[in-house]
Amino acid sequence: MATRPIYFADDAAGEPVYAYDMEFDWVAGMAISQKQKCIQSLHSAIGQQWKDSAILEVSSKSENPLGVKLSAFNLGFERNGKFITVECAFQGSKVFEHGGPFLELYEDRSIRAKQFFQDKDLGRLIKFSFFGKEDWELDPPTMFYDWIYINSLHRHSELIDEVIKYDVFTDIEFNPKRSINCQARSVALYVGLHQAGILGDVIEDKSRYKEYICSVAARHKML
Repeated sequence: MATRPIYFADDAAGEPVYAYDMEFDWVAGMAISQKQKCIQSLHSAIGQQWKDSAILEVSSKSENPLGVKLSAFNLGFERNGKFITVECAFQGSKVFEHGGPFLELYEDRSIRAKQFFQDKDLGRLIKFSFFGKEDWELDPPTMFYDWIYINSLHRHSELIDEVIKYDVFTDIEFNPKRSINCQARSVALYVGLHQAGILGDVIEDKSRYKEYICSVAARHKML
């Protein structure tokens, strides 16, 4: 058995994202076919508990082409004629005590950008610097990653029309014991903001987005 978080777009309490730890039968193995069996097992467990749910796996392992397109390794935006994935923008914007941002990663392959820091001793992560101009604090922890993601998704109307049909999102590769940011959570946030009717407000105004996300985080800390 294994447990992984699943993400709902908006719950009864009106939060933009609701996370639930789902237990399911894990299928061992690193092959894509094994990962997809895990996805099927997870989605089957979700379906047994929430029978009418529309579930989407958001990762490069997804059997749904939409989920593959929504992977942070594939989803991105164009700037100055260059296509930059969410993953590359996030990794390249990191600023440590002894280095960063690493803007050259913006134009690298997503997998190389993610692995770039594995053999480097740069000290503590202290902030993010988007294109070396916009500084973002580390708290709330997923605020900057989610900002890149929802803004990238918002540029793809053909994906938006499809993704808003779903209400539960998973990422079989995400393990909260090893990572903080989750692309499935970011998709759920986008859909939740859309359902709440405030997506346009937070997309168009970075300060309003920060204020909103910080207010949600503060409410959770008080619970």
